[in-house]
Amino acid sequence: MKFTLSWLKDHLETDATLEEICERLTAIGLEVEDVDDKSAYKPFVIAKVLSAEKHPEADRLKVLMVDAGPEVNGGKPLQIVCGAPNARAGLVGALARPGTYVPGIDVTLAVGKIRGVESHGMMCSEKELDISEDHNGIIDLPADAPVGQSFASYAGLDDPVIEINLTPNRPDCTSIYGIARDLAASGLGTLKPKAKPSFTTQGETSIGITLDLDDERLCPAFGLRLVRGVKNGPSPVWMQQRLKAIGLRPINALVDVTNYMTFDQGRPMHVFDAAKVKGDLTVRRAKDGETLLALDQREYKLGPNNVVIADENGVESIGGIMGGEHSGCDENTTDVLIESALWDPINIAKSGRALGIITDARYRFERGVDPQYMQPGLDRTTELVLELCGGTPAEAKIVGYKGFEPKVVDFPFSEVKRLTGLEVSTQESRTILTRLGFTVEGEGERVSVKVPSWRPDVDGKADLVEEVMRIYGVDQIKPEPIEKLSAVNGRILTTLQVRTRTAKRSLAARGMLEAVTWSFISEEQAKLFGGGSAALKLANPIAADMSDMRPSLLPGLLTAAQRNADKGYGDVAIFEVSGTYETDTPEGQRRVAGGVRRGTASIHGAGRLWSNNAKGGGKPVDVFDAKADALAVVEACGLPMSNVQVEQGAPSWYHPGRSGTIKMGPKVVLGYFGEFHPKTLAALDVSGALCGFEVYLDAMPDPKKKATRTKPGLDLSALQAVKRDFAFVVGSDVEAGAIVKAALTADRKLITGVNVFDVFEGASLGEGKKSVAIEVVIQPVERTLTDEDFEALTGKIVANVQKATGGTLRG
Repeated sequence: MKFTLSWLKDHLETDATLEEICERLTAIGLEVEDVDDKSAYKPFVIAKVLSAEKHPEADRLKVLMVDAGPEVNGGKPLQIVCGAPNARAGLVGALARPGTYVPGIDVTLAVGKIRGVESHGMMCSEKELDISEDHNGIIDLPADAPVGQSFASYAGLDDPVIEINLTPNRPDCTSIYGIARDLAASGLGTLKPKAKPSFTTQGETSIGITLDLDDERLCPAFGLRLVRGVKNGPSPVWMQQRLKAIGLRPINALVDVTNYMTFDQGRPMHVFDAAKVKGDLTVRRAKDGETLLALDQREYKLGPNNVVIADENGVESIGGIMGGEHSGCDENTTDVLIESALWDPINIAKSGRALGIITDARYRFERGVDPQYMQPGLDRTTELVLELCGGTPAEAKIVGYKGFEPKVVDFPFSEVKRLTGLEVSTQESRTILTRLGFTVEGEGERVSVKVPSWRPDVDGKADLVEEVMRIYGVDQIKPEPIEKLSAVNGRILTTLQVRTRTAKRSLAARGMLEAVTWSFISEEQAKLFGGGSAALKLANPIAADMSDMRPSLLPGLLTAAQRNADKGYGDVAIFEVSGTYETDTPEGQRRVAGGVRRGTASIHGAGRLWSNNAKGGGKPVDVFDAKADALAVVEACGLPMSNVQVEQGAPSWYHPGRSGTIKMGPKVVLGYFGEFHPKTLAALDVSGALCGFEVYLDAMPDPKKKATRTKPGLDLSALQAVKRDFAFVVGSDVEAGAIVKAALTADRKLITGVNVFDVFEGASLGEGKKSVAIEVVIQPVERTLTDEDFEALTGKIVANVQKATGGTLRG
């Protein structure tokens, strides 16, 4: 929200400096983001041309001798070369001296020679000073303009512009009048009362209004006034300067008046050229397929969710958002319809977002405008139109308005102390609320407070406390140390939060970089990874390829890896720990740790390493890299790895022969890993050696509660561990994991580990056979094992493997 200092002082009687006003605005919750003090215009001075002689080397140039007053060049005239057609002796204009930055041409002047003649500055046009687009000649001021004085001060260009950051709950401060009201309530001046418009109407507004809506909240009220005989042209300089100062482009008087009212009073208005309106106006829902060429020269396709103003020609305006080009006002307008209406904030927000239209009117209507100012705003706009364009106003026609019923809040003044800690007297609290426009009824410590029509954000006691606090002064709240606790605090983070952090640290320690990808993906990608249900489609997607909530982290990670590869970074290892979505319920949101490796980005290092490949090309990542990453996450999260099982197979987006499933027990699926199916990569337009994984952190069982939080002592056996190797001949379809599991369960007390170290397939074993060699770690517990003990244990291992897999011990 931008405004100029002089514009603010139209409504606020104050002697406060610019710095004091900015400090107070921030103190009362209207944070100042930027202040443009117009210092760029300070170097320009008013100067008079004493003589204008023809340039000796150029027909269209003149050599001017310019008097800029006693403070410039010691009072001596300056020589300036000028090409303006209106340059002449006696002209008074704006001078820029060497070293001055000229904003309109983005140049800092220096002494220079033009066709052999030195020039010590520039006589400026309005375009060069960024005042207007006029560059047909240099600025021509009245003859009595004070030579040597500041041009910015003389022309009103030194008016500072203040920009504040408004929170969405402060629609009252989308007007300069509302900002002045807040400053006055804080004690920084006096609020000037609004002058009641005074004009005489003749006749009635001949155009009818119909509210044809199934929900009256869409347009609670609509006002219209016809003004005949207007003369539309440029708005006055003072209005143009203010509009340009806040970033608006002046168009014509009628349009500029509506923009002026939007910022001055927070009341968006609209004007129709009455000659272009056919028949009566109807406020209704748009029909499917209707279109409107709007004032921004874009055509919008409308539907029943959009509320429009229409006549017999069709749609003329999108209610509360933007008018149509067809009925817009121009220099030929003689009869004008002035509209002032109330619109549903929710519908305005949804329509504006769906259509992609951002306007100052939408900004205010979706936050809520003052319903009681609808008709006074129409009268004030009419008054401005009459002042600038003349004309004869008709009686206003108001439809649907049922008056305003203020909210009443039961307010005990003790709430201020309870919620803020501030000692504010009852009388002070009452005064603050009254200054802000609230009506306080009753005496004593508990009163009834009526909320003014311009504060739709105030609903309860806490809101009133906030009003008192921000005006009294947030800086008055004294910091107090937190009370010291006698005991150590309990755990704050949940198990899932702890595991989320642990998973991130674990993967980062494995050389992977954390990525943050969109939670939205295209419908095609969602279906590719098991999603795409209607319940997970976005109502208003920000882009066509972001229409669905993601069912998996992998689409985003795979496309991110490809983008890196496209830029020359082919060896990428990235991970993300975030949410995925299976249904539209809270239970359907999963917490997942996912990762992707590409190229040669293995845990052992990426690129052309002599240890990776004898040919220097690097070893491409594979299923075992993904498996190691996934198991590292599981282990880091504290799950007992002895209970974790790895099985062949994974969802369809993985390669069927190079993927696996991680389980805890027969039913709990912890995640999947593997290389990706070629069809999946082709659908994503991704290429290269790729592997990845997903581990479901929310599927991990909670750790068992321990009797004490103290870690047990380290228990090391005094007996030496023994390793024994076994080689089993099994069918080629038997999984190595089945052999490992069978060996482990032969004696859970003595056998502490089983690892596969060799797999052999050959004709000597027979068709459909393979040899799997395992290393079994045996840890004696109570005594040193004898040969008989080892023989018995060996027999158990062989018997278990044979029973589970049908394998035999290789001779």
